[in-house]
Amino acid sequence: MPAVLLAVLVSQAAAELQPRVLPAPHIDGGKPLMQALAERQSGREFSQKALDLQQLSDLLWAAFGINRPVIDHRTAPSAMNSQEIDIYVVLADGVFLYNAKENRLDPIAEGDMRAKTGGQDFVKVAPVALVFVADLARLVKAKPESKEPYAWADTGSISQNVYLWCASAGLATVVHELGERQPLVDAWKLRPEQRITLAQAVGYPAKK
Repeated sequence: MPAVLLAVLVSQAAAELQPRVLPAPHIDGGKPLMQALAERQSGREFSQKALDLQQLSDLLWAAFGINRPVIDHRTAPSAMNSQEIDIYVVLADGVFLYNAKENRLDPIAEGDMRAKTGGQDFVKVAPVALVFVADLARLVKAKPESKEPYAWADTGSISQNVYLWCASAGLATVVHELGERQPLVDAWKLRPEQRITLAQAVGYPAKK
C-alpha cells in the first residue's frame, strides 16, 4: 500500500474517534464502605467483557471525579489541591483522556494500546487500562524536589478509590508497573513535565 494512501487512511481512522459524553455518575447505592474495604483485593484474571458507559462514568468519578462542583474539588485529595493527575483511559478501540469537569472522554489516540500498558498477559485481556499521568507543571506551590513524591502519593489515593469502587461493583482490578513508558509518551504526545506514574487494569473477573 502506498505510504500516502496509508497516511490518509490512518488520519481518517483517527478522525472517527469522537469524544464520548458519559452519563451522570451514580453517586448513591453500592456496598457500605466497611464491606468494600473487607472485599478490596487485587485481581489479575479478567473477562474480555467490556464495561458500558455508565460503569465507566461511575468508575472515573469514583477515581478522581468532581464531588463538589461549586469549587471543582475532587473525590481524591491532591497536594495543595493541584489536581495534577490525569487519567488516560485505554480501551479496545482507542485512548481517551478523562475530562472530569465535562464528564467526558476526549480522544487521544486511535487503536488498541492496552498491550503497551504493561508486560503482563492480563493487560491484553482487561477491557480497561487506566494510566495515571502527573502534570508536574500544575504543582506550582511545591518545591521542585517534592513534586514527584506528591504525584506518586496522589496517584495512590486515586488508585485506592478505584480499588474500593471495584470492590463495591463486583469488578476486578490491579495496579501494575508499565515497563517501557516511552512508546506511550510518544503516541500520546506528552510534554516533558508530564510523567506516567502507574497503570491499573479494570474489568469483570474471569469466570472459574
